[in-house]
Amino acid sequence: MTRTENSADTTPAPASVRGPVLVTGGTGKTGRRVVDRLRELGVETRAASRSGETRFDWADPATWGPALDGAAAVYIVPLDTSPSPTTAFVEQAVASGVRRLVLLSARGVDVPGYFGDGHEVGGPHGEGERALRASGVEWTILRPGWFAQNFSEGVFLDSVRAGELALPTGDGKAAFVDADDIAAVAVAALTEDGHAGQEYGLSGPRALGMADVLDEIAKATGKRAAYVPVEASVFRAGLVADQGFTDEEAGLWTDALIPITTSREAPVLDGVRRALGREPRDFTDFVRDAAARGAWG
Repeated sequence: MTRTENSADTTPAPASVRGPVLVTGGTGKTGRRVVDRLRELGVETRAASRSGETRFDWADPATWGPALDGAAAVYIVPLDTSPSPTTAFVEQAVASGVRRLVLLSARGVDVPGYFGDGHEVGGPHGEGERALRASGVEWTILRPGWFAQNFSEGVFLDSVRAGELALPTGDGKAAFVDADDIAAVAVAALTEDGHAGQEYGLSGPRALGMADVLDEIAKATGKRAAYVPVEASVFRAGLVADQGFTDEEAGLWTDALIPITTSREAPVLDGVRRALGREPRDFTDFVRDAAARGAWG
């Protein structure tokens, strides 16, 4: 039961919230954390997804209107496809009365060559960012780098559990960001004043290589996985042969690792500090909590 459903709970919603908040991707890594935090604050929240309590499907615009009806603010977890449906969704959201938009974008989308030579600057995330800036309502853009949770509930989890993580990242490093920090910034932007027109680059407080990451996990669990550097072509072929990826999907995943390989993900960004007035969570703290929940068995 949420606080808004519990008549015994007198915790007031933040003063700047004047209606329900719609969270797209409400069952995903950041979305479900945003939903939980909003409900802890007593904010009426709609967790939207294709199979969630509020139905929302990017591929079915007929689901957008009912999800948006009466919403005051929206957290947008976009599709990484071009042309981006975010532009049309933002237009419909504003027309329906939404007055505040928070977009989950990505680190480096505005940097030439960040994801390799074959990727245009901006891409689908850039389309979404432009839509927010032109919306005429309050907007905030979040640009997180690689999530720490990819090791505990995402793409790297099975390999870590199996004892070998083979990636084409060489000695590159990344300042992995905790999804809990992303959610905290999103909730602040959705419920507080002072975040309109802000673009927050989000990272962890220090850069780690893949071997460093596995050392941290080993210290917390007593189980050590080995990092095995491989060529990008080998990694890409393995995604197709072993995991059923299409060649296009495998290419996107391989290119997404380029910013780690080049250590462009290594510089620490100040978005968490600017938005929340505190330092981002350290990877050690993330690993400790994930291990306590049994992430790695």
